[in-house]
Amino acid sequence: MVPEFSDNTKGNAMSETVRWGILGAAKFAREHMGPALHLARRGTLAALATSNTDKAAPFTSMVPGLRVHNCYDALLADPEIDAVYVPLPNHLHVDYALKALEAGKHVLVEKPLAMAAEGFEPVIAARDASGRLAAEAYMIVHHPQWKTAKALYQAGEIGRLVRVSGAFSYDNSQDTGNIRNTPNTGGGAVPDIGVYIYGATRFVTGEEPEEILSNEIRRENNVDVYSHITARFPSFHYTGVVSMRAAPWQDMTFHGEKGVMRLTAPFNPQVYGEARIELHLGQERRELRFPQVNHYVEQVEAFNRSVLDGDAYPCPLEFSQGTQRMIDRIWAAEGR
Repeated sequence: MVPEFSDNTKGNAMSETVRWGILGAAKFAREHMGPALHLARRGTLAALATSNTDKAAPFTSMVPGLRVHNCYDALLADPEIDAVYVPLPNHLHVDYALKALEAGKHVLVEKPLAMAAEGFEPVIAARDASGRLAAEAYMIVHHPQWKTAKALYQAGEIGRLVRVSGAFSYDNSQDTGNIRNTPNTGGGAVPDIGVYIYGATRFVTGEEPEEILSNEIRRENNVDVYSHITARFPSFHYTGVVSMRAAPWQDMTFHGEKGVMRLTAPFNPQVYGEARIELHLGQERRELRFPQVNHYVEQVEAFNRSVLDGDAYPCPLEFSQGTQRMIDRIWAAEGR
């Protein structure tokens, strides 16, 4: 079973605002998480670490007075920073999560936090020893679309589950320098977007895979660019496709004996499309819409509440580690 969403982090009553710093001026931080850190209630974006002044400019324009450190260690040593967001390449996530915790900071790390499930262990140990919050930035579970989907499933709206199917794709074949296309930075479609279709299945159903039944993976430059896997969970069959060489597409479908629940923009709402849940229940069709929610802001606000009030964080490292265990089993089924 999936562990309950709780952790051992204690609230920090020293301040009513979480002061955030970002390690690196990544594109994703510039476009999504930087604005979310700036807009989220009970938090403020206070500092950025980058030696590139051109890359710092969009951040300083967004947040006048933002402190810019010219190296990561300087930001980690900044006494006016409470929490650190880490959007660095995948292979650096564990090291900088540990450095942040050692510096006494709370830390939110982009997914995947580690390249194998065992890589979570030192971060979990450091989290527990430090009393700070450490989490993987798995934003979808903070969105009411997914909270509602989980509640509908648990309430028996679609009956006993028969199958789950997931798909997530985009095409970055022309962006050869992208870190997702390079093996030495932990690239690949499965680490980048497989975490969504696998973790979302686990989140809604509360089940773990029993066996990887089939596994078709296509690689370029030793990076997985397409995978189609099927798996057996205790009460249903699963099939999932992720690709970095296909037209953009997102879909999650939960097919039960009484009905079907489909999420139309499950991973990048507002960017890919409007977040909706379609319920097909025999002759009845219902649609739930979530047009305005920004799940990055929701994620940061949940983090801030956990730091300031001691609330249980909705997505602890143990849950994220469970998704990585599924990915590890997919690699093992490939013979790697």
